[in-house]
Amino acid sequence: MSEIISIANQKGGVGKTTTAVNLAASLAEKGKKVLLLDIDPQSNATTSLGFSRGDYEFNIYHVLIGSKKLSEVLLETNIKNLQLAPSNIGLVGIEKEFYNPKKKNRELVLKEKLKEVSKKFDFIIIDSPPALGPITINALSASDSVIIPIQCEFFALEGLAQLLNTVSLLKKTINPKLKIKGFLPTMYSGQNNLSKQVLEDLSHHFKDKLFHMKKGKECIVVPRNVKIAESPSFGKPVTTYASTSKGSIAYRDLATVIVRG
Repeated sequence: MSEIISIANQKGGVGKTTTAVNLAASLAEKGKKVLLLDIDPQSNATTSLGFSRGDYEFNIYHVLIGSKKLSEVLLETNIKNLQLAPSNIGLVGIEKEFYNPKKKNRELVLKEKLKEVSKKFDFIIIDSPPALGPITINALSASDSVIIPIQCEFFALEGLAQLLNTVSLLKKTINPKLKIKGFLPTMYSGQNNLSKQVLEDLSHHFKDKLFHMKKGKECIVVPRNVKIAESPSFGKPVTTYASTSKGSIAYRDLATVIVRG
């Protein structure tokens, strides 16, 4: 069965999509069969892999409303072992349906849809929207774990308590297996005192939930890196666009830790 990992944070601009795309690509590089599931209406993960709206007719919206099977919307990417379930702005329409209290098990729609393909992949990485709405709840309800990217900037920890409470509530009710796989510091600059302070705060509060290549070594951080910022405009993950960059190394290290378990 697939290991299903959501990348979630209700704050925007924290490197959530960047993490989803590059973790998925790095896992695929390691020979793992990976599905990247884009359930953000902004569809940034889809465009980050080089797809535009005219490249596909159906997307995850059609899966969630039941008009298509998940296997029918999957796209082959330019990266071996990596497939994509694309998104589209039309996905915002699903929010209204998910908010309908008369709809039974509305938090479990995505979980049911994933059953069809769960044996075909080693990992399913879910890029969720920057909000704690019904779509993100569906993602967390379907997942084994969640990775929370946190940018090393002012207000980094703002709103985090709400996300942690949501994860805790879902664990107690809908998804007992859900766990926090870890916090991933992003946009880190070693020359910036604020970055250093945020990383110190994270290490203090969540020491056991940061990713380490080796015990006792510094945690994995994603640096503020121009190659990471440029790569989506070329429709490539940074691991392909600039494979030797510091950003690529960070995401490959993260994938190594994930595979190691």
